Amino acid sequence: METFGSPPGETTSPGVRPAVDRARAALVEKWAQGRRVERVAYLVAAVLFTSGLVHFGVLVTTGTTWEGPLSYRKAMTFGLSFGLTLATLAWATSFLAMRPRTRTLLLGAFTGVSVVEVALITMQVWRRVPSHFNFESGFDSVVSMGLALGGAVIIATVFGFTVTAWRATTALSPSMLLALRFGLTVLMGALAVGAMMIADGVRLARGGDPQLAYTTAGALKPVHAVTMHAILAVGGLAWSLRFTEWSERRRVMVIRAVIMVYTVLIAVVWAVFG
Repeated sequence: METFGSPPGETTSPGVRPAVDRARAALVEKWAQGRRVERVAYLVAAVLFTSGLVHFGVLVTTGTTWEGPLSYRKAMTFGLSFGLTLATLAWATSFLAMRPRTRTLLLGAFTGVSVVEVALITMQVWRRVPSHFNFESGFDSVVSMGLALGGAVIIATVFGFTVTAWRATTALSPSMLLALRFGLTVLMGALAVGAMMIADGVRLARGGDPQLAYTTAGALKPVHAVTMHAILAVGGLAWSLRFTEWSERRRVMVIRAVIMVYTVLIAVVWAVFG
C-alpha cells in the first residue's frame, strides 16, 4: 500500500539525486516488496507481451496480411494488449489497501483469464480460423463462447478493483487516488465497449452474417484502445510526479487537467468511430 508521503526509500530532499534514479529505486523496491500474486502477474504479463512481439515478427518477416480476422495481427495485438494491461493492473492496484485474500482472488483471476484469452486467440489464428464470432463447428463455438465468458470474468475482476479505489480515502496521496479512480473507471468503460462489440458480433454471426459481425465490432476498436490504457497513462503520470519537487496541490491540478484532456480525447474518438 502506498502512503501519502515521499516515495519509498527516500530519506533526503528531492534534489539530492536525479528523479530517474529515485524512480528506478522505487520500482525495484516495489518488486522486492511485491506479493507473490503480483510477481506472478508481472512474469505472465512479460510472457504475453513477448508473444505479441513474436507475432509482430511473424507479420514482418512473412509479409502476410495485417487485415482481417485470420491475420497474425490479432495474436500480436492481444498479446501486447493483455501483457501491458495485466502488468499495469498488477502495478496500479498494488497501491490499494485490500484484504490479501481478495487481492489474490481478483488479480489471480485476471491473470488466469488473460492467459486463456491470449492462448485461445493465438491457437485460432494458427489454425487459420476466426477466434471471435465463429460458430462453424462445435469446437469453434466452444472457443468463441469461452472468450466471451473470459470477458465476463475480466469485467468482474476490474469492477472489484474499481469499487475498492472509490472506497479508499486517506491511504493514498490525492493525486494518485484521483488517477487510479479515473483510470479504473475508464477501464470499466473500455470493457463495456468490448462487451458491446462481442454482443453485436455474436448477434450478427448467429444471424448468418459473420463478415458484418467482424466489420461492426472492428468499428469500435479505436474507442476500446483509447479507454483501455487510460490507467497506465494517467496513473503512470501521477506516480512520476511523486519524484518531482512539486507540491501535492500542484500535482492534483496537473492530474485534473490531464483527466479533462483525456476525457475530451475519448469523446472525440467516440464521436468519430462510435
